[in-house]
Amino acid sequence: MIRFSLRCDNAHEFESWFKDGAAFDRMAAAGLVDCPVCGDTKVSKALMAPAIRKTPGVKGRAAVAPAPAEVPKPAADDQTPRLAAGPMPAQVVALLQRMRQEIEANCENMGKDFAKEARRIHEGEAEARGIYGEATEAEAEALREEGIEVARLPWVPRADG
Repeated sequence: MIRFSLRCDNAHEFESWFKDGAAFDRMAAAGLVDCPVCGDTKVSKALMAPAIRKTPGVKGRAAVAPAPAEVPKPAADDQTPRLAAGPMPAQVVALLQRMRQEIEANCENMGKDFAKEARRIHEGEAEARGIYGEATEAEAEALREEGIEVARLPWVPRADG
């Protein structure tokens, strides 16, 4: 496995692991490597310091690796999505933003009427289609008990701001 420092055309820098250099080249050419910040698939290798392992018994050689980036502490008014242990990793946020974009493009927003419309669809009173909206924990649990599949998703801010 090899870790590459990468950069998208929008100048976002990030790291990712690949089986080898050829694997990165194949995946990048196929558009399978994307920026975790903006989703851009025009990604190239960035300049990086090589990691040189210390060889036992050989003096004068030391490990060289980039210093780990410090995670800035969020301001009190920061709207960055968070996990219980701290800020959500940028790659997770980017995936959730793409998921939100797909949901909004392909499903109907029912707002606070979500539970009511989910029941109508389940009972055949309304057209079967993808919907999303708001439901309390009690409403979501009641839907599950009725055999209606629902899922709660972290609703992160849109990628476009």
